[in-house]
Amino acid sequence: MKVIIIDDEKAMHLIMRKFLEKIPNIQIIGSFQDTNSATLFLNNQPADLAFVDISMPNESGMQFAKRMAETCNNLHIVFVTSHKEYAIDAFDIFALDYIVKPVSLERLQKTVRRALAIHPLSEGTKEDQNANRIFIYCMGGLEVRSEQGGGVKWISRKSAELFGYLLFNRGRMVSRTRLMEDIFGGMPPKNAETYLNTTIYQLRKSLEPHGLKSLVKSNTDSYGMDIADVYIDFVEFEDKLKGFDVIDASNLDEAIAIEELFVGDLFGERAFLWALSDIERFARIYAVFIKKLAMALLNDHDGDSVAVRLLHKLLARNELDEEVTTLLLNAYAAQMDRGSFIRQYRQYVKILRKELGMGPSQKLVVLYSHLLSNLDRV
Repeated sequence: MKVIIIDDEKAMHLIMRKFLEKIPNIQIIGSFQDTNSATLFLNNQPADLAFVDISMPNESGMQFAKRMAETCNNLHIVFVTSHKEYAIDAFDIFALDYIVKPVSLERLQKTVRRALAIHPLSEGTKEDQNANRIFIYCMGGLEVRSEQGGGVKWISRKSAELFGYLLFNRGRMVSRTRLMEDIFGGMPPKNAETYLNTTIYQLRKSLEPHGLKSLVKSNTDSYGMDIADVYIDFVEFEDKLKGFDVIDASNLDEAIAIEELFVGDLFGERAFLWALSDIERFARIYAVFIKKLAMALLNDHDGDSVAVRLLHKLLARNELDEEVTTLLLNAYAAQMDRGSFIRQYRQYVKILRKELGMGPSQKLVVLYSHLLSNLDRV
């Protein structure tokens, strides 16, 4: 996969190159400090993936991405920025990913894996030229890609929301009344009906360039989505988890690979109100899986550092989770890392007292004392 880097800071070129050169199947073909130079280069040398800073001189990375969407359909854009506030705008123009600095190798690897999953589709070597397989990514955002037309560009945010709603009800027809209540709730009925009609039209127009307009089915008072042979990331994630009642040395690598499918909460920052229960359900499923995986990694002895990394991801989602803190303390004790062990415990106690006005459970206090005494004897 051919990659370019666009950032006005020369230091970021060195950092990005250092990480990207460690990732297989990546060829860095150019680095640029402004979008004009990158555009001139792309006129003669096609690239597959561009890592673009948003804050750039003259033309912003966002403006550059909008131009590329019109002229280079096969160029996937990944924003690399110090600013979190542009994320929604970035995905509205169909960025492949959005990375907040500082950049890590792990984060880049996830992005590249997603890009490589899509990349072969743009090579023009399809066995069946009439095929138009669809890839839908709902973890961390809402992204729809087709072999025929690349990424779907939503005409409006409501059209994207309607797609997500019908996707979750795939195989079932949904009444107009229910759609108006769940997506346009709070509006007067007449207004809601008008907005629904407009949004249905916008959704079909968004899908039309990809040959997907017929996905949306309708009858006299209902709408639905007819999907077959489609890759849906949250379905893939949930299906793969069903085979992991037990995680041990025999399937650790596969379990770690499955964890990487969860790149963020369902629908990411869009977080549609009607999807809140499913967002919470997937978050719980993920948490249970990571705790089980972390225990298996700790039992494997060589997986302590990976366990620590995954547990900190969980703790960032819920700082009050005592089970995660317990596993982290065990991981640090296994690493003989007395400093991190003590800091983790004290930080958890401080958060408990601040947020809940209470101390840790007696069970955790006993575990901490026991592990600390073992570390002191070393």
